Amino acid sequence: MQRQYLPASTLTGLLGSWADDSGPAYRVLADRLRLLIADGRIIPGSRLPSERELTEALRVSRTTVASAYRELRDSGYLTSRRGSGSVTALPSKVAPELGRHHAPGIDTDGLYDFTCAAPSAVPGISRAVAEAAGDLPVHLATPGYHPQGLPVLRSEIAAAYAERGLPTTPDQIIVTAGALAATSIAIRAITQFGDRVLTESPTHPNSVDAIRRSGCRVVAVPMSPGGWDLPLLEATIRQTAPRAAWMVVDFQNPTGWLMPAADRQRLAIAFARSRTTAIVDETLFELSLDGQEMPPPFASYDPDGVITVGSVSKSFWGGLRIGWMRVPEALVARILDARASMDLGAPVLEQLVVAGLLRQRSTILPERRSELARRRDALASAVASELPSWRFRVPGGGLSLWCELPEPVGSSLVGVAQRNGVLLVSGSRFSPDGGFESFIRLPFTLDPDALRDGVSRLAASYASLTTGGAPARRSAAMIA
Repeated sequence: MQRQYLPASTLTGLLGSWADDSGPAYRVLADRLRLLIADGRIIPGSRLPSERELTEALRVSRTTVASAYRELRDSGYLTSRRGSGSVTALPSKVAPELGRHHAPGIDTDGLYDFTCAAPSAVPGISRAVAEAAGDLPVHLATPGYHPQGLPVLRSEIAAAYAERGLPTTPDQIIVTAGALAATSIAIRAITQFGDRVLTESPTHPNSVDAIRRSGCRVVAVPMSPGGWDLPLLEATIRQTAPRAAWMVVDFQNPTGWLMPAADRQRLAIAFARSRTTAIVDETLFELSLDGQEMPPPFASYDPDGVITVGSVSKSFWGGLRIGWMRVPEALVARILDARASMDLGAPVLEQLVVAGLLRQRSTILPERRSELARRRDALASAVASELPSWRFRVPGGGLSLWCELPEPVGSSLVGVAQRNGVLLVSGSRFSPDGGFESFIRLPFTLDPDALRDGVSRLAASYASLTTGGAPARRSAAMIA
């Protein structure tokens, strides 16, 4: 198995000013490496630099690096095999949280639900449904199967891409039952069993699950504290030659980062050189909350090598279950063949509804953005006040805060918070390979009062966990 190699220069940057900490140098180095592995900033299964290489990069003694590596081996964070070098690992006690799923809106009465980063419906959905129902009779005389999607909807989607500077024909649009379905279809179409698919880490867990269920191997590249590590991404692409890549470059879920135009161009060139098909999820594109100018679509830099995934789940309403792909012309037939084994098209009425909403997006979306910005600011203020030890960056868009805790207690906090009336998802769920126990994602999709009260209860839960006190148990009536 080919392992991702972490160059000494990249590792040095991740370690930061580790030598400033007090204590024996080898132990400080081991502790810092252990935290990077546990938090997923160094992916489990990565091959670290040799002792000699790291000694030269850090300008420390060989004994310091050797002792630090030995500490990591003894604690289960590093394995060493002949021919493989020193490879990072996770001990069983911090194994990734897998298989725990929560259906938003199910059995959540009386609870503050921070598990779902999706807002309620925009005003006007009912009116759009009524108008679409008036257009439905003309379609009732047909079988109702549209594997590529209704022409009226495909035309609206294609026009939206053209407005952003990406020429697109309706024939390049394939309508699906949501963005996750689009991702699954695209992966099935362009990969074979055992192919590598590159992703970010952390990232959206359901999409990673879909990639793995297609029989592909996930190659996860950690995000840096400042966004995407372009040198590491380029090195990983060269080393692993992934068949495909699944990326979120618009307000990345869960970190909220927005990839600049220059980085998009640079990454697109790297994918093109390795003949890697990029699947870029733009579900959060419309949720720019600070009025900033958005970079061009990723596909602008390689129109023939990028599949773009879109959806109305975040911008209008997840209950519509309509997504799509913008596909290079050469891949349309291949995508439709793959789709035929999964479903025969999205519902006709919902497609008519979405076509109508897209025609009105210039009046609907500003109100959506304004309300989400108000909720984001309310959540950020509450977390800063109630949980001052938590670190986060206020994102310029998207739907959530990615909060770093002082201690790796994310999974424990999930259980304690639920007893206090707050539903959470541990940061480890967003890691393809484990880690991120020091992180929690907090969506700002509830109303401001609910966000403030939820954070207050979350702060009480966190305090009881970190101080060792017993958390208060609240009845459903008390939570309402």
